[in-house]
Amino acid sequence: MSTDLSNDDRFQPINLFEYEKLAKEYLSQITLDYYSSGAWDEITLRDNRAAFERVKLRPRILVDVSDVYDGRSCRNLTTSILGQPLQLPLLIAPMAFQCLAHPDGEVATALAAASAGVGMVLSTMATKSIEEVATASDKFPDSLQWFQLYIHKDRGLTRALVEKAYKAGYKALCLTVDAPVLGQRERDRRNEFALPLDLHLANLASISGLDIPHEKGESGLFTYFAQQLNPAVTWHDLEWLQSLSPLPLVIKGILRGDDAVRAVEYGAKAIIVSNHGGRQLDGAIASLDALAEIVAAVDGKVEVLLDGGIRRGTDILKALALGAKAVLIGRPILWGLAVAGQAGVSHVISLLQDELNVAMALSGCAKLQDIDPSLLTLPRL
Repeated sequence: MSTDLSNDDRFQPINLFEYEKLAKEYLSQITLDYYSSGAWDEITLRDNRAAFERVKLRPRILVDVSDVYDGRSCRNLTTSILGQPLQLPLLIAPMAFQCLAHPDGEVATALAAASAGVGMVLSTMATKSIEEVATASDKFPDSLQWFQLYIHKDRGLTRALVEKAYKAGYKALCLTVDAPVLGQRERDRRNEFALPLDLHLANLASISGLDIPHEKGESGLFTYFAQQLNPAVTWHDLEWLQSLSPLPLVIKGILRGDDAVRAVEYGAKAIIVSNHGGRQLDGAIASLDALAEIVAAVDGKVEVLLDGGIRRGTDILKALALGAKAVLIGRPILWGLAVAGQAGVSHVISLLQDELNVAMALSGCAKLQDIDPSLLTLPRL
């Protein structure tokens, strides 16, 4: 896996925190604030990380772990999501406007994901088109690519997006349900965030001419959501959405067990436990803290994934031990993309893979199936 990160070899990141630090040198302040900010006081944003730090590991000893790590290289960490193989229990979360980080944007991210055998969820708000991203991964026919969807007030636009994703070969629709309105991200408001004139919403602009407005005294994205997205969406709209294509439906943004049960009843094939990276309702529960309740509630009927706060291989281990089938990672991918494009994203994925292997070996887990709740000590409430 190529890790030719830049022409400047003075500093090579060896973990995701160092990537974040280095990315600040490559991004404008407005872009950095957009990528890194959370809603209001950013309590939930910080708690997504703190939740992993509260959970402690109880390693098993004297276990033959040579199948997972031999001191020199990683072993088999393959799994599957909705029947599709992954080389690592990892997907790249849907993130908007990736061309703000690097000119290749979502195409570079998709290539890095496909070459590493991990999944990618393409955002509705992408700056590369559904077709461009799909075509970039053509030489990886088994790659897991999902399309993330917001339901717009214009049902015809929503239908067109679904049809484009299905025609391009995406394997699932990932409906984000935690954004009936956009959370108030004060850094974006202060910056009057909008896309530069040379960047556009690749799919929405081509279908309906929609783009992020420039708004005096307000985030253009906040205005876009208020004008275009449908805050009246309910459970019954899931039936309409599923009628548009045979793609399985994944629901992203669930934090309660009763909502998870209802999602299954309405046909969801997988659930992503997520608080939108702390960018929606500030003060909401950390994703990791919601995971066990949701896993218990669905009782194996659907696969459960976790999004939010992943920065180390030990974080992945903890999420899997609480019942997640895989995890999604967001912001660190953007840091890698900003630093070195596709190579930076590939290196971020590689670092997590290496860390998960070492964490499993040190925890006495020779394979993914050995990871269970007995490895954890949970904080007392």
